[in-house]
Amino acid sequence: MLRLDYSNCLSEIVGEQGISRQEIESLKEELVKAHKNVYEKKSKGLLGFMELPYKIDDAKKIESFAKKYKNKFENFVVIGIGGSALGNIALQTALRHPYWNLLDRKNRGGWLRLFVPDNVDPELISGLLDTINLKKTLINVISKSGTTAECLANFFVIREKLIKKVGKKNYSKHLIFTTDAQKGYLRELFNKGEAFASFEIPANVGGRFSVLSPVGLVSAAFTGIDIEKLLSGAKEMAERCKTEDVYKNPALMYAGVQYLLYKKGKIMNVVMPYSNALYGFADWFRQLWAESLGKKQNNAGQIVNVGPTPIKALGATDQHSQIQLYIEGPYDKVITFLSVEKYRKNVKIPKTSDNHYLGGHTLNELIKSEEQATRLALARQNRPNCTIILPEISESAAGELIYFFELATAYAGELFNINAFDQPGVELGKQLTYALLGRPGYEEKRKELEKQLNKNSKQMHII
Repeated sequence: MLRLDYSNCLSEIVGEQGISRQEIESLKEELVKAHKNVYEKKSKGLLGFMELPYKIDDAKKIESFAKKYKNKFENFVVIGIGGSALGNIALQTALRHPYWNLLDRKNRGGWLRLFVPDNVDPELISGLLDTINLKKTLINVISKSGTTAECLANFFVIREKLIKKVGKKNYSKHLIFTTDAQKGYLRELFNKGEAFASFEIPANVGGRFSVLSPVGLVSAAFTGIDIEKLLSGAKEMAERCKTEDVYKNPALMYAGVQYLLYKKGKIMNVVMPYSNALYGFADWFRQLWAESLGKKQNNAGQIVNVGPTPIKALGATDQHSQIQLYIEGPYDKVITFLSVEKYRKNVKIPKTSDNHYLGGHTLNELIKSEEQATRLALARQNRPNCTIILPEISESAAGELIYFFELATAYAGELFNINAFDQPGVELGKQLTYALLGRPGYEEKRKELEKQLNKNSKQMHII
């Protein structure tokens, strides 16, 4: 069972840089209100991510689909970006062998290699096409709106190559679309026969909250991850968090602690797993926390410009890069450690002829000692830090962690009094991109941009 240790965030340990028990008590009324608001929105069907852990039947259908088609392919490619990619990467990184794609098929248990080119860097997609055999590749194009520029661009590039490899009659047999059930460009293409299967993204599930939907489950199933256990773990966390008692609801406590520390100037949240397997979750969390909580306006329409900045770090690696800043730099950060009680492997360090102190220990002991030492060192310098403890890295534990972070984000949105489920700042960049690329309907915006770019070019200062 996932546990949250927030001891090192308390003022009794980190002094005035932390928060007091009384401050938590004083926030109780707001925390209860946040909890009730979230569940009221759920009851109105607005927060679909809270329903996903209970959709075991959907998981069973996806598993059956994966078992039916896995032997026809060698590779599985996810074409998506942001919420349509990061969750896939996090699950794969956590729950499969660290060098999964280098294993032969037998050692992968017959499951597929997974590739997630989540950018439009021309070298990235070209490198993928240089590497894989498209004749043996199944491609899942993921976009809820069906209009995501990066997703469609990579899809068009791969589709052209695919047609050349397998022909117009067969290319659709290599394509899956995961998109809105009714509308959007990808749904239109599917209705025209451009893909042999499609999966639906629930209308009330936003991209960054979608990893437990077909967005994340399909690729997981094709790499042999037990997605029923994944949902079961998420369900366990969902049941724990039904209480409004902050001392029994870990997601509510995490949101409350982070909110109080933000009010004290801790405007950066560093997520630092002591496990390479969980590093993908740090990336996934960055989008979840930043896109949900970084907002210009509050729910009353007032300009507030709030939002904690999420940063990723890796233990023990970043003890040799970032920790110096976190221990001696500005008092503007809180560290969230992701801790694993039992690693899946135990590696012994051999004894040496000169009786080196490391000999006879294990890598497990070393990394756990470094984790403990880092927490203590931060606390001694009055640097708030909390630890999310996983008993092991498994499908169930991953499900717990996902739901914990998603619900904590929803709670935090209520505490900040902002809409945690939109992203207006992202939309502006999209519109400007559409204008620059000549998308129909954006002609006036393009003229406006050209004037701005022309003006800027006369004022540029480049060395």
